[in-house]
Amino acid sequence: MTTMTATMKPAKLHGGQWLLWTAFAAVLVLAPLVFNKGASLSILSQMGTLMIFGLSYNMLLGQGGMLSFGHAVYSGLGAFFAIHAMNLASAGKVWMPVSMIPLVGGLAGMFFGILFGYVTTKKSGITFSMITLGIVELVYSCSLMFPGFFGGEGGISTNRVYGESFLGLSFGPQIQVYYLIAFWLFISTVGMFAFTQTPLGRIINAVRDNPERVEFIGYDTQWARYLTLVLSGFFAGIAGGLSAVSFEIVTAENVSAHASGAILLFTFIGGAGHFAGPIIGSIVGVFLTVMLSDFTKAWQLYLGLFFIAIVMYAPGGILSVVMLQLRVLAYRKFSKVAAPMSVLLLSGLTALTGIIIVIEMLYHLTLDAANGTVVKVFGISTDAALAAPWLAGGALILFGGGIFLGVRPWFMRRWGAVHAEIVEEAMRRAEA
Repeated sequence: MTTMTATMKPAKLHGGQWLLWTAFAAVLVLAPLVFNKGASLSILSQMGTLMIFGLSYNMLLGQGGMLSFGHAVYSGLGAFFAIHAMNLASAGKVWMPVSMIPLVGGLAGMFFGILFGYVTTKKSGITFSMITLGIVELVYSCSLMFPGFFGGEGGISTNRVYGESFLGLSFGPQIQVYYLIAFWLFISTVGMFAFTQTPLGRIINAVRDNPERVEFIGYDTQWARYLTLVLSGFFAGIAGGLSAVSFEIVTAENVSAHASGAILLFTFIGGAGHFAGPIIGSIVGVFLTVMLSDFTKAWQLYLGLFFIAIVMYAPGGILSVVMLQLRVLAYRKFSKVAAPMSVLLLSGLTALTGIIIVIEMLYHLTLDAANGTVVKVFGISTDAALAAPWLAGGALILFGGGIFLGVRPWFMRRWGAVHAEIVEEAMRRAEA
């Protein structure tokens, strides 16, 4: 096996990257000052924890091309070890400040990454995916078989306020928990970004793209996958430890295939091909699963439809769409696609409005008909027993959908022509 020596120098941050990192830190610091109503702090905390989890998963999927169905094993087991550490510390049996609890979760996630990764990374592709699915089902079953450690169906609970406060921080108020999560989020994000600049990070990208060629030049692809999974498990464990601190309870759900599937979904929605994709995906994921569920019972249907739309029209994720728009703006060619894009967006929103009206009335008649036939859609009371709302919804779908399908070829022609011009201009700049 060839040792991965540092044959490449890590890239240095330029002015733009320093600005991005400073802006990221500023957003983390200022977010609770802007969103300070109701359960906003709890939602921000969930987003922060999920961002670390998503970034750790993208070390496998986006950077290594390893589709895992069992990544929740590392975050979930990290959460269980973290919450047991909190209970031991509160009982005075060990010394462990709350601020260091995420590190306990990280070390636990790394340990199980070493243990399970040795087995899973011996294979790649779909075989790797199936083994990870088997691992997560195995651990989930164990969580119900060993209630002494996992707490059975009720899980393990704790109280994060124990011991003497440090610098006035008891981590009882949610604002203090948020800033603890923000601190670990920033540190973890920096660490995972630094990984992408290391020789191992470059090699795992090569393993993703052409494993045969990597082996031909003397590197062990299995060892590269294994080390990457171990590091990914560490950061996933940090996310699990922060989740234990924030929620003060860990259950079997934390190590389930459902949790693994959710982070896969959010990472793909944000854009697995970009480092910051999971950050965007985590924000959208929390919005669709937590915030939207407070307004509609059909939130799972909307999540599914949104995912289908991403797969069909933006397979690179939300961030890929944003980056393409920025590229067009940078080359000052947005005016050439502005007209068809505007019509496309407006017609899509029109059709979406009709779809939401129909779905909300259908869900109300199916699940909540005992409370009458009147349902609020966009804040307007609508009687689902009348034909008019159904006709209005159907008309919006047909009108908006028809225009969308008719304008889409026009937009695609303009879009393709603009990007061909951009490629030619970039080549001329490179030659000059």
